[in-house]
Amino acid sequence: MMPASSMALAPAPAETPDEARCPYFVVRDPESVRDVLHRPADFSPANALVAVTPLEGPALRALQRVGFALPPVLASNDTESHGGIRKVVAGFFTPVTVAAMEPRIRELAREAAENAADQLARTGRADLVEVVAAFPPAVVMLELLGLPVRDLADLKRWGLDSMELFWGWPDGDRQLELARSAAEFYVWLRRLVAESVTAPGRNLFKSLAGHGLSGTEMCSLGYFLLIAGQETTTQLISTTLFRLLEGAAPVDWKEAASEAGAKSAVRHVLATESSVPTWRRVAAHDTDLGGDRIQAGTEILLELSGNRITGGGTPSDPSPYAEAGRGSSTGLIFGSGIHRCLGAKLAELEASVIVQEAAAALPGIQLRDHEPEWIRHLSFQAPGTVSVTDPTGLTGLQANTGPG
Repeated sequence: MMPASSMALAPAPAETPDEARCPYFVVRDPESVRDVLHRPADFSPANALVAVTPLEGPALRALQRVGFALPPVLASNDTESHGGIRKVVAGFFTPVTVAAMEPRIRELAREAAENAADQLARTGRADLVEVVAAFPPAVVMLELLGLPVRDLADLKRWGLDSMELFWGWPDGDRQLELARSAAEFYVWLRRLVAESVTAPGRNLFKSLAGHGLSGTEMCSLGYFLLIAGQETTTQLISTTLFRLLEGAAPVDWKEAASEAGAKSAVRHVLATESSVPTWRRVAAHDTDLGGDRIQAGTEILLELSGNRITGGGTPSDPSPYAEAGRGSSTGLIFGSGIHRCLGAKLAELEASVIVQEAAAALPGIQLRDHEPEWIRHLSFQAPGTVSVTDPTGLTGLQANTGPG
């Protein structure tokens, strides 16, 4: 079972719904956020993967039955072992490796865009989250890590369920449903780890086993890496597609069909409402931050980009994050310091290519639903659907006649 320190124990519920959603010391100023991230001895990542809503008995038992355990290995690891483990994982995300994936990303993006065009031609409507954004990042992540590409629909479901279980506010009945899904994912992952360490060729789990990690430690690392490494990219793509079609991006849909236009749209979303708008730390001891005295054990919520949970910046008012990101494509969006996201360049590349190919292949589309339900967890946000139609008939014509 997961140790109490890994699952426990979010702060006690506050008196009002807004306070219950954010019972943290919120840090919004970019320089203060950077300061926290660069002081891991003062502000530990130990709470990074703690369930926001304390899990109740039935959910805990569902996890216990499959031996679910998430010891700190990477994102929540504040021990000296972190650096060596990170180096092993980083070997799969080198700039050369990521750049070499671009043709494969573009192939998957074009296939997804063509599927959307076919669906529009046949039915007159499509959900771009489901058809365009969902699966290419999962395929890319598995291939990059040397793992078999299979069970993609299950992997997407498990990822969304685990995000809600650990970063959402589910009630007891919903917790149990989500915990059963998480347990199913964990059993699948344990089998994948066991298979991978003896498989031919190079893969993530074989490399981690060579570094000395146990099976439980590899499952812990893989559990969140296989979620964060693809689902957050799907959500970044989804938000970018939605904002482009809504007319809230710095370029329009036609301009997004170019490489420069797609990159501009993705970077705008990263700066204003990225799929990971916040992250957590906890004060390891009494310390100071920007003139404030922070007591040991204080839960810190770092705002990385505009979000709706803490009332931070919005697409129309991104300050101060757009300013903080000037001179770079991402600013603090992917974190900073020793725990900075290893997949930052990959995520931006994937999102830009997939948005570009979708805009090129679907020239006449318009939003059907301007107010979709959004995923709104403490540290994740995105539209759940991007439902479109093609009143112009251009997409259907393109799907039937092909390019040129």
